[in-house]
Amino acid sequence: MRAEPWTEYAWVDQDAGPVVRPYAMTGVRVVPSSGGFDVVAMVVASRAADGGGYGLQPEHRAILAWVREPLAVAELSAHLDLALGVVRVLLGDLLGQGLIEMYQPPVSAGLPSEHLLRAVIDGLRAL
Repeated sequence: MRAEPWTEYAWVDQDAGPVVRPYAMTGVRVVPSSGGFDVVAMVVASRAADGGGYGLQPEHRAILAWVREPLAVAELSAHLDLALGVVRVLLGDLLGQGLIEMYQPPVSAGLPSEHLLRAVIDGLRAL
């Protein structure tokens, strides 16, 4: 006798993959509990994560597995096939527990001034 389709692996759809909704993964949160994660911020597992992982959701453990070496938030989102907002919330949980470290890129350190950019635009228009 064949099992009913909803009794065997009901959490997976063959075409769509896991059907767990993002709000279920984040506990209906849309803002990280700690840290603000820019898409280019680098994330790496801390030393505390080596023995940790108990009581974490599978998504948290997957993040810890990916960030043994530094990885950008956007890349992590792509590797996990999760929405960027979901990854940010999950990273906030891990940061709050001290299981990851985050490195933000320098803010506008070597960017040209607005005056220089306007001069370039004016020069291009004059051509």
